[in-house]
Amino acid sequence: MSDRVVTAPIRVFLVDDQQMVRAGFRMLVESQDDMVVVGEAGDGGEALERLAVTAADVVLMDVRMPRLDGVEATRRLLAQPEAPRVIVLTTFDLDEYAFAAIRAGASAFLLKDAAPPDLLGAIRSVQGGDAVVAPSTTRRLLEHFAALPDPAAPAAHDDRLRHLTEREVEVLTLIARGRTNTEIAAELVVAETTVKTHVGRILAKTGSRDRVQLVVLGYESGLVAP
Repeated sequence: MSDRVVTAPIRVFLVDDQQMVRAGFRMLVESQDDMVVVGEAGDGGEALERLAVTAADVVLMDVRMPRLDGVEATRRLLAQPEAPRVIVLTTFDLDEYAFAAIRAGASAFLLKDAAPPDLLGAIRSVQGGDAVVAPSTTRRLLEHFAALPDPAAPAAHDDRLRHLTEREVEVLTLIARGRTNTEIAAELVVAETTVKTHVGRILAKTGSRDRVQLVVLGYESGLVAP
């Protein structure tokens, strides 16, 4: 008997108003042994309807679509329990819509013309809860837009930080600067397991979904400046 562990493929759902774009993504995703396309939709409204009855792990979400754009679709989708992770797709390198979707809870941002290995790597990264903010274009988007004031947030104080300990604020600052758990452990001279414990507590206390949202929080609260 083989000891090989068989893991379930990553279930990917495609959302884009261009059928040819969806077809291209479908061909790429289904060329991978560890991925499968479980459905697709032509706009945000249709995506929400289909995802209500379709189990998915990762959603590739276009942001500029008719009827319901990807920003509002992402916000509504991630308000649901056990929601899939969302990768925002856009044609534009620095897109306010994409940044708004990340603020709404999307896990990453990717250009539609990204190289296939980058797209596949991003899907695996967000599904695996990777310790780094991936793909790299997400960081550039954050640095460009995160310093802009959010009308929904107070300018001088962020209540999301008020329950954090001094050490947790220190860890959050390093996360916002793009450090991995290993790098944070080395910088603070603590065990990596200790860092993981801090990260879990920070996520819980701030109501953040993942590390990308922690990076956004780091910028918005002024802990880190672009």
